[in-house]
Amino acid sequence: MLRHLLQRSLDLVIVLFGISVIVFLMIRLIPGDAVAIMLGANTEVTPERIAAMRGALGLDRPLLEQYWVWLSHALRGDFGTSIWTGRPVMQEIAAQIWPTLQLTLFSLALGAGLAIPVGCLMAHWRGGRADLVLRVGAIAGLTIPSFWLGIVMLIATATLAPSFASLGYVPFGEDPLGNLQRLLLPAIALALPILANLSRLVRTAMLDALGQDYIRTARAKGLGERAVLYRHALRNALIPFVTSVGIMTGYLLGGAIVVEQVFSIPGLGRLILGAIAERNYPLVQATILVVTVGFVLVNALVDFAYALIDPRLRTAS
Repeated sequence: MLRHLLQRSLDLVIVLFGISVIVFLMIRLIPGDAVAIMLGANTEVTPERIAAMRGALGLDRPLLEQYWVWLSHALRGDFGTSIWTGRPVMQEIAAQIWPTLQLTLFSLALGAGLAIPVGCLMAHWRGGRADLVLRVGAIAGLTIPSFWLGIVMLIATATLAPSFASLGYVPFGEDPLGNLQRLLLPAIALALPILANLSRLVRTAMLDALGQDYIRTARAKGLGERAVLYRHALRNALIPFVTSVGIMTGYLLGGAIVVEQVFSIPGLGRLILGAIAERNYPLVQATILVVTVGFVLVNALVDFAYALIDPRLRTAS
């Protein structure tokens, strides 16, 4: 087990290094003169001011030196200051990361939590009308964009329940009920594709497990169908499920950025889009890096959990 953890940790370090290089280069390869855009198009933008701004941002140095300075500061938690507000970048991110995290976790719990019982029922009712209805619903859930579903739910809520608070964000500590009420619709919009995808995966894995010899042995011993389904088949079906949950988390982080705009949630989505529009280099780099690293770390944790669920993977590594 220790060898497996060390190997995966080394892989994680290599991946994080690659991400830092990609994020750094991606920002600098954006077309256009970022400094001129940041200063704006007015008569006060002189070549001297542009040169001074380049020097302040370190953009006048060789590319390799820029990367080394940025990486060395980032490893200490220093991502610089926001060009427009003058506040440390990490303070800007910390002020708006919680709504995104809460929305992501709420959506993940809703989608993944419902996917297990729905997938088990689809496997139990395989070939029947209920299974057909659920499968058609799952396919529909995969094809509906989250932002479109969010807009439809907003229109329906405004028409049928005008008093229902569905826009904006209230911290949980200030108003727990109001917080959950405002996150309900965006969480459903994000959770539906997750539920559709994972439930189909659970159904397939359950059907595969139900055809194994140990299931026939369990039934021959007189175990009830519910015990066979949930105690024996489900445990093996959870192995691909756990892996997919990690991938879905990355999807949620990306989808939350768009859905936040629909529901006026002041999270990382608004911060990233605003920083990109303003060419706020330090803020763009830091926010994209935080989201990407979060996705990688979640998948690393899922990989460790995968090894705990299936001991064969530990022996193989």
